[in-house]
Amino acid sequence: MPARKTFLMPDRRTFLKTAGAAVSASLAAPYIARGQENVLYVNTWGGPWEEAAKAHLIDPFTAETGIQVKTVSPVSFAKLAQQVNTGIYEFDVTTLGAGELVRANDAGIIEELEAPYEGGLFENGIASHAFATVLAWRSDKYKEAPKTWADFWNMQKFPGGRSLQRYAARVLPIALLADGVAVKDLYPLDVDRAFASLDKIKPHIRVWWTAGAQSTQILRDGEVDMIGIWHGRFFEAEKARAPVAMTWDQGEIDRSYWVVAKDTPNLENAKKFVQFATSAKPLAGFCKAADYGPLNPASGEFVTAEEAKRMPTSPENYSRTFEQDMANFGADPAEIAERFEEWIAS
Repeated sequence: MPARKTFLMPDRRTFLKTAGAAVSASLAAPYIARGQENVLYVNTWGGPWEEAAKAHLIDPFTAETGIQVKTVSPVSFAKLAQQVNTGIYEFDVTTLGAGELVRANDAGIIEELEAPYEGGLFENGIASHAFATVLAWRSDKYKEAPKTWADFWNMQKFPGGRSLQRYAARVLPIALLADGVAVKDLYPLDVDRAFASLDKIKPHIRVWWTAGAQSTQILRDGEVDMIGIWHGRFFEAEKARAPVAMTWDQGEIDRSYWVVAKDTPNLENAKKFVQFATSAKPLAGFCKAADYGPLNPASGEFVTAEEAKRMPTSPENYSRTFEQDMANFGADPAEIAERFEEWIAS
């Protein structure tokens, strides 16, 4: 896979210093009818994510520009590709992780964008915020706390049901860490070794979760004993007073990017929204509300030291994690995603 020169990936020292049928039916009308409205359709994750976005990104954007925003959820790469291919648009703007962003840009289904701040552009996505997949567990299940992904794989020492996200680009690095690969040697990924490691844990995976709310629920309700979960979703389970704990150690940081659907009739308004959503103060507000880490360095002015403690980008937390490196992935993300789905089904 060729190197990608525009990847937003500062070195760690620099970073530390700067730190749906119902939906389809209701939205099936061709976009040409919507184009007559001053309305922007934004694809979101729903739930607390959308609540934070509405309060700090969407409503302030409407107040400043007069452009009404309607939301569609959940985020779906498949729908992004489908609407570009059919010309029937459910949404103008969506957010993608780095793995899906590479696929989307390679497939030509997103618009070319310009960086609204220095270093903010990767593969025609504008870097918004960072989140981490962390190791979490039921504290009423284990007297000794697990510390690493090797512990997650250790069924003798830590028996019980497991759960991981059904997302290849995030799971394969974790599987390699569990198999003893050092963080500095993760990328490019040894894909065959990763799948061999996954073979060992597969019989113990009770749930391959696909939505953030699902991961919170199965941890909170005790359906699983140990899980790889987004840190923000862990905090939701903790807030619900479930007996849960987590570690930042070996947390996998992923970056979320705003993208604009290719050939959307609402292109200019879509670009305005992306620029607003990644500007310093609105982005900081969104990240504080949703426990993310803002990727626009200027947002740091609006984040206190206490607020940063819940963010993966704080110096204390970031030093214990690693970053997903899609620029040096080592394989075609689309092919790996297909292989992963076949592996789950086998």
